[in-house]
Amino acid sequence: MASEDIVQLTEAFAKTHVGEELSYKGQGLKLDNKQSVEKIVRDIEQFHGLKSLKLEGNTIGVEAAQAIAKALASKKELQRCYWSDMFTGRLRSEIPSALKSLSRALITSGAQLTELDLSDNAFGPDGVKGIEALLRSPVCYSLQELRLNNCGMGAEGGRILASALSDCYKQSHAAGSPLKLKVFVAGRNRLENDGATALAHAFKMIGSLEMVHMPQNGINHPGITALATAIQHNPNLCVLNLNDNTFTKRGAVAMAQALRDLRSVQVVNFGDCLVRSEGAIAIAAALREGLPVLKELNLSFGEISEAAALVVARAVRDKPDLEKLDLNGNCLGEDGCEALREAMESMSQGGVLTSLSDDEGEPDEEDEDEEDDDETPEEDEEEQSCVNGTDHGTGEGSPAKESLCSPDLLSFLHSPTSEKLLSLGDKRTQLFENQLNFSDAAKIAEVFLQISSVYKEDPEVKQAVLETTDTLLRKAFSSPHFQNYIFISSLMVNLGLLKGEVRFKKVPVLPGHLLVLEYCVGQEYFPVDQADVLEAFLSRNGKVLESCSSARDALKTTLEKRITV
Repeated sequence: MASEDIVQLTEAFAKTHVGEELSYKGQGLKLDNKQSVEKIVRDIEQFHGLKSLKLEGNTIGVEAAQAIAKALASKKELQRCYWSDMFTGRLRSEIPSALKSLSRALITSGAQLTELDLSDNAFGPDGVKGIEALLRSPVCYSLQELRLNNCGMGAEGGRILASALSDCYKQSHAAGSPLKLKVFVAGRNRLENDGATALAHAFKMIGSLEMVHMPQNGINHPGITALATAIQHNPNLCVLNLNDNTFTKRGAVAMAQALRDLRSVQVVNFGDCLVRSEGAIAIAAALREGLPVLKELNLSFGEISEAAALVVARAVRDKPDLEKLDLNGNCLGEDGCEALREAMESMSQGGVLTSLSDDEGEPDEEDEDEEDDDETPEEDEEEQSCVNGTDHGTGEGSPAKESLCSPDLLSFLHSPTSEKLLSLGDKRTQLFENQLNFSDAAKIAEVFLQISSVYKEDPEVKQAVLETTDTLLRKAFSSPHFQNYIFISSLMVNLGLLKGEVRFKKVPVLPGHLLVLEYCVGQEYFPVDQADVLEAFLSRNGKVLESCSSARDALKTTLEKRITV
């Protein structure tokens, strides 16, 4: 047999019997028409048992896509389509038509896809329309990985995609084989809140996600909060990457609440998400309560203070699998960076902490009161007042259910005095208990400060204040829906130990605030981990309480004893 015949036979054998993948990856082919894809079409047609087709790194026109589609219409075994970056230089109007041709072919073939990668194709919302029929079809009932990174989908494309995935799940479920999507990648798509919220509804329904990558999408706290709700319904989630979106406190708190109940999460990337110190405290609480197998945590470039960073560091001390903690680019300052390094070394985790070379330094004092959040005070006021008719943190308005409050209790809450507290009589504690919403930790913090503000060494007043606050906090910390870290954060914001996001009238700090807090901290119901948080901030920001130095020092001593015990 001639040598050229052997070569031809070997090639034919390879195409028909060996391997499962046909690849043209990265060949830079310009495929405009039917003639330009003759070889590819022939290869596809002759490749029996084709399971994987790689077309990325080429540029495919409408006519060329139609020719390839015709060949794919008989490939029932196809499972994996790697079709990223295959429309470079094409008019945006061409891409949907090409995608529809390929989609129809797959639907005709009856294939059962497990992977579909269309990343780096700038097709916009119209491109999503090009694949929505495919995503709704039985071809995608088996889909496990969907990658649409850097496609410029926008909010409209996100809504279309979410609708298609939701329909796919409903139809596949009805057919007895519900969609079990594991990997979803859609970074750099300008999804914004509307697109993210729509996708969150789909994720909640699907419930099988293990990896979610949605960085750089312009998502703010409403979209982040929706995604947080969704991931709670995906118990097998391992990787969550939302880098370079904008959480702020509300988004960070929502995410923290969601994460603490997930047992399989290994990687959390909230870098460049503006979680800020209050958000970092919430995430630290989630670290203490859950995330047992965490390997990587990225909270870089989040405007996190030194004290909040130390709270996070202490929260990871019991994470045996932790390999990487990224707190670079925050607001620690030189001393804060050194303190953080020392804290990690003391816990034998010095090698886990990444470089702090891009630290922003301590924030300027004149920036402390600036409001750069996307929330407005009016927005927050409306949100708070709809809960129970009060302004958050102002010291004005009642955090109780006003329509049911006694006039004497309302009078005290609007303008607290020791005389008004005593006038409530022996049933004062019961009055507070009956009227307060113990699931609202921020409001409980306000009431605590209002009651402790009337503290005096007069025996009758002292007893009334301590008994009332003790009973209220005992009940609060025993409530299953009470968020301890929100209570501590709210206290610290009001006391000036922590910069808050929302503008409000600061409470003038009195010795009574700190003395009553010291008493409560010493009680066994007060959580040790929250005492730890309070101690971290008091140790580093105690100068703001200089006017109450004696009470401040007493509180600090009690906190240290509580933590040590």
